[in-house]
Amino acid sequence: MFGGVGVPRRQARRLSLYLLSLVLAAAALVLAGPGTGSADAVSACVGRPTRTVAFATGELRIYRTRQYVCALAVARRTGPPRPMSVSLQPRGGRPAVNAGRFRFQAGPVTVHALNRCVRAAATVDGRATATGWILC
Repeated sequence: MFGGVGVPRRQARRLSLYLLSLVLAAAALVLAGPGTGSADAVSACVGRPTRTVAFATGELRIYRTRQYVCALAVARRTGPPRPMSVSLQPRGGRPAVNAGRFRFQAGPVTVHALNRCVRAAATVDGRATATGWILC
């Protein structure tokens, strides 16, 4: 690789190992993140945060990319597993639903919503919230 004119083979090997370690460290930083942040900063959805709807026992968080919309139901407090659900429906399509007993978060659910409105709903411990048609 660097064994050409002017660079001895031993230096070339050291330089290539150094560059390889830099690339691996950068990849680990990208995959793991810059450090340990709060649980609120971590999201399972990609895209930019578009809406956050707070209700008595949690939050409905909605994220958007150009083609997709993603939603999460997040409980205010972590605890024993409790009934939670989140649904996301594009206009003219079927809703994507994730329901069950979770400790902190239901979801993510993702739908293809390029140029379509969506509506979202979330339930945490019997309390619920819903949006109308949004992101039109």
